[in-house]
Amino acid sequence: MSIHAINRTQYHQYWDNSVKPAIFVKSGDTITFDCLDASGGVITPDVTAKDLASLSLAGFNKVSGPVHVDIALPGDTLQVDFLDIQTADWGWTAILPGFGLLADEFSEVGIKIWKLHKNTSGDESEGYGYTWFDEEKGIKIPLKPFNGEIGVAPADNGKHSTIPPYLTGGNIDLKHITKGATVYLPVKIEGALFSIGDGHAAQGDGEVCGTAIETPIKATVRLTVHKNKPYVQTPHYSITKVADESGEFYGTTGVGSDIREATRDATRSMIAYLRAEHGLTRTEAYMLCSVAGDLRMHEVVDMPNYLIGMMIPKSIFGHSSS
Repeated sequence: MSIHAINRTQYHQYWDNSVKPAIFVKSGDTITFDCLDASGGVITPDVTAKDLASLSLAGFNKVSGPVHVDIALPGDTLQVDFLDIQTADWGWTAILPGFGLLADEFSEVGIKIWKLHKNTSGDESEGYGYTWFDEEKGIKIPLKPFNGEIGVAPADNGKHSTIPPYLTGGNIDLKHITKGATVYLPVKIEGALFSIGDGHAAQGDGEVCGTAIETPIKATVRLTVHKNKPYVQTPHYSITKVADESGEFYGTTGVGSDIREATRDATRSMIAYLRAEHGLTRTEAYMLCSVAGDLRMHEVVDMPNYLIGMMIPKSIFGHSSS
């Protein structure tokens, strides 16, 4: 099968079935995408919080593509196999005005620039690499890169924002879609018009402050069309293991009749724990929740209340640089 490439200038801002394909491929072909970070290249390693104060989200989450797959027709399923994912050597996490689970409680802009230390040993069992959240406090984050934006064009005409997820994919921010994973997407128009973007070096389930460790990313995928999977009406996925399910965790919960408020309470409680037990500032704790804390729906059947949890791995604490 053929191998193709999408360069960094081949992107679009909206999911829109009228966007002209960047390339045409056959089912089974492989494509490498050189993706911008979520800011579209606006944020650089020397950006400060002051620079972000007037930043608009309107230019965020550009996606690379689209790719027209030759035999894809409405009703088909597009299989996306992630063969390789490579990050840049830096990333960023920010608290932006009006964005995030606790946006009403964190009005002050903040940004953290990360140095990403990639594994160069060639031994994949050692993981992709790591980054320091706070070297003095011994908080070390393992890197698990993935694309937040994975999708195909919708059937409905017009421009559709790349910020939310849709039935056809989009900003699904599913941290388990790393190298070796497979995503299945429902095809809605001829050619499918597949695009990806929004590179992440690491993220907690929920991405609560609104950003993960955002980074430019190169992703290599294989696209295959299936004619016999009509049950795929939303994004489905296949993974070899669930990230971070081994080891010890500390968990907090939120309880209430509103799922969103219970989720906010679980996050607030984790922030309080991180401040009290690990000496983080409120802003630092919120960012750490976004890149390493995992939200879980623990209990949703005993009405009228839901129990939502946030888990953080104990393995990220207590490291030394020596």
